[in-house]
Amino acid sequence: MHWTYKEVPDTQKVNALSEALHVSPLVAALLVQRGVESFEAARLFFRPTLEDLHDPFLMRDMDAAVARVEAALQNGERILVFGDYDVDGTTAVALMSSYLDARGAPVATYIPDRYAEGYGLSYQGIDFAADNEMGLIIALDCGVKALDHAAYAAEKGIDLIVCDHHRPGDSLPRAVAVLDPKRPDCEYPYKELCGCGVGFKLIQALEARRGNGAETLLPYLDLVAIAIGADIVPITGENRVLTFFGLQVINTDPRPGIQAMINALERDQFQVSDLVFQIAPRLNAAGRMQHGQEAVALLTEKDPATAARKAAEIDALNAARKETDQAMTDQALEQIHNQGETHRMSTVVYREDWHKGVIGIVASRLIETYYRPTLVFTRSGDKLAASARSVRGFDIYAALESCSDCLEQFGGHTYAAGLTLEPERYEEFKARFEAEVSRSIPPESLTPQLTVDLPIQLDQIDAKLVRILRQFAPFGPGNPSPVFSAGPLQDTGYARTVGGNGDHLKLAVTQGGAGPIGGIGFGLGHCLSEIERGKPFEAAFSIEENHWQGQTRLQLKVKDLRPYRPGGVS
Repeated sequence: MHWTYKEVPDTQKVNALSEALHVSPLVAALLVQRGVESFEAARLFFRPTLEDLHDPFLMRDMDAAVARVEAALQNGERILVFGDYDVDGTTAVALMSSYLDARGAPVATYIPDRYAEGYGLSYQGIDFAADNEMGLIIALDCGVKALDHAAYAAEKGIDLIVCDHHRPGDSLPRAVAVLDPKRPDCEYPYKELCGCGVGFKLIQALEARRGNGAETLLPYLDLVAIAIGADIVPITGENRVLTFFGLQVINTDPRPGIQAMINALERDQFQVSDLVFQIAPRLNAAGRMQHGQEAVALLTEKDPATAARKAAEIDALNAARKETDQAMTDQALEQIHNQGETHRMSTVVYREDWHKGVIGIVASRLIETYYRPTLVFTRSGDKLAASARSVRGFDIYAALESCSDCLEQFGGHTYAAGLTLEPERYEEFKARFEAEVSRSIPPESLTPQLTVDLPIQLDQIDAKLVRILRQFAPFGPGNPSPVFSAGPLQDTGYARTVGGNGDHLKLAVTQGGAGPIGGIGFGLGHCLSEIERGKPFEAAFSIEENHWQGQTRLQLKVKDLRPYRPGGVS
């Protein structure tokens, strides 16, 4: 693993902020690294308020969208809320439909079948709206590139409002309104909203027209926080505000469906990481293993007993998903080994009976073993379909674009994409893709990267520092949990491996006269032999509290270890 240190912040800025906030230079340096350089910026960072949200009418087409929804509400029109089958889409549909239902609208929801319809606005969904005499479709987390589908809806006499966050093409769909902060002609000041976040801006605008502030929408922010975490968008700006308050709702008064999942997980307080690794996979499992509508049904359920039953059903789907993706990952690793492809620059594997709903997860798992751009193919009807995942610093979408003449269709972004091709083009594409990756991938992108904020001495680590660091949350892209490095460290003789296969490392370290302080390194069991040699080493870690048997102790969550290099960083 390659360690990269963030740029050392300007000393004058650090000292000025340290004095203004009455915090240590270490804390001030962390803040400056995050763009927090003044007292007011620190207030926004540590004490966000709903008043910090931007005026939703700054978004292009918002006036038209609000006028059309209000007309539908006044006229009692039936409204179809349509969304993608992933977590961002299903939470967005739950948010919009529950809001409209509370306003008394006759509303129905529609999630496309992952296998029969695929991603995005579908002809079947539009036909469903037409057959049920619905005059308005609100499409969430999709639609900005659905030019043909939008034209089809118009032919059926159905108005369309698009709430999307993906980058549009050269033309926009024919719609009453296209709400997308990434539109080139949209001057909305925050561009990183997820699909559910754009949906929230629409209901915020609807409430504003009624003379209400964003505080009336607090009960919907549990859904927005889950979407932000699941969609891996930056937790900066508005996303930070929405996540901050969304976590408060989740931890105090979540909707029955989310409460049912929390009850099953037996966890007291949820952070963003819990949303990403506990809640999101369960909601995603519905669309992967059965149908995304199951996730919407859970998230909109009002009866706690029914919600508990639905949560148990989704939990069972998630358990089946885990078994399936583990079996597929084992088969893919065996295929790579048997075909002598362990030293390639890319991973491209195919088996016709692999579960289409899980191939994206398998691609991510393969990167854990072979850190390189990865595609996992399966058969889908008379075509082959793949999910693509990339590594840091490599644009997999651009690589696919260079091979696009081999493909039927593809879409996505820098680090994740999907594609289909004719079976007879598979081997040609595999060779072309490997050649393109070999030609264009930076060498450093083939090694996992660890970003370190600052070096620290063990005697600087205390309960006060941890209390302040806890206020840096919510953590996520754009605001990761601070990572420190320290060395030279010495083991106290406590180091040992733990876990069923000895995969993890427990240790306690000292530095000079400071310490000992305990640490846990998940997946670092292989480092035990290096520690047992007795030579000084350095560690990269975050700092956390370990609650065990009624006691709370500070603990290092170790990311990596390496031999100590005096004065050296890399």
